[in-house]
Amino acid sequence: MTLPICTVTEGELPLVISIPHGGEFLPESFAQRMTPIARLRADTDWHLRRLYGFAREQGASVVEANYSRYVIDVNRPGDGSSLYPGKTTTTLCPVETFRAEPLYPDGQAPSPDEVEARRRDYWQPYHDALAAEIARLRQRHANVLVWEAHSIAGVLPHLFEGRLPELNIGTNSGASCAPSMREAVVAAAAASAFTWVADDRFKGGHITRHYGQPDKGVHTIQLEMVQAVYMDERPPFPYLPDAAARVQPVLRNMLGGALAAMAALPAA
Repeated sequence: MTLPICTVTEGELPLVISIPHGGEFLPESFAQRMTPIARLRADTDWHLRRLYGFAREQGASVVEANYSRYVIDVNRPGDGSSLYPGKTTTTLCPVETFRAEPLYPDGQAPSPDEVEARRRDYWQPYHDALAAEIARLRQRHANVLVWEAHSIAGVLPHLFEGRLPELNIGTNSGASCAPSMREAVVAAAAASAFTWVADDRFKGGHITRHYGQPDKGVHTIQLEMVQAVYMDERPPFPYLPDAAARVQPVLRNMLGGALAAMAALPAA
């Protein structure tokens, strides 16, 4: 079985929902040399296509990875450099889970040559597709918002202390989008019943930092959401429709506020 590296749904709004970690497919050629825990794919950003379905229906574009982040993490710099120097974080081709469980038996981790092959075959096509969709929309709109959709388990002691706030907004400390857009998203989060923080533990990954160029008409905002807000964090990781229905209006308000603020900006 093979799948395209990513799936692109073209819309007409000046909005791209990027889902780099939603891919569930772990090819057998990789899985057979990995540990049994890898097959669980516990670090997937589960069900985000479904959760953000309302945005797609309203005309947003969606770019989503189909392959597991255990193959390669398309939200890390292609050169493998750390996004959070001095802090524990995952690598371009992960060798352990978020819980520090090994993904490969001793001696089976990808070699530098294999990492480069995966970068070429899986990482680059995602970025080519995302860049092409941004360029397509920039031909039609003065400004474009790339919304980086993510989710994560709320308690992961290997990566961070305590429990995460439910909504973690990242704008590369304000550099990846216009200030008014950040303010609008923060206001929507603050008006909700959910706990939130902006530019704290998660300031935005490679996609947020690389593509966010407000002076060129491309604004990026990442939302790292605690999974318990809309799903069960325990295997088999089911979607919880009633819980999701409580957070979707907040997502609508965050996106709507950002788009309204962007519409008021001058052309880049």
